[in-house]
Amino acid sequence: MKTLVSVLLPLSLVAGAVQAAPRIATLEVRNMTCPVCPITVKKALESVAGVQRVSIDYERKTATVHFDDAATSADRLTEAAKAAGYPSALREIAP
Repeated sequence: MKTLVSVLLPLSLVAGAVQAAPRIATLEVRNMTCPVCPITVKKALESVAGVQRVSIDYERKTATVHFDDAATSADRLTEAAKAAGYPSALREIAP
């Protein structure tokens, strides 16, 4: 039984890593009131592990974040924006 567990456990860890998928989250960002704000929001989101790319739309007050869902989550993204002084909410998440 111990041998079976020692074989299956590493396989389950590898299978979990293979199932990770890139995601795209669109966040509604509050408090962006000046042209410098998007720079701060972008830096805060880029500092989250697993984030691959961030684009900010100042006029629409949104952030589009490409990230690896095995490394981070939409909740962590909104927390990072909030910690930088820009509360946000998840508008949409796509595969």
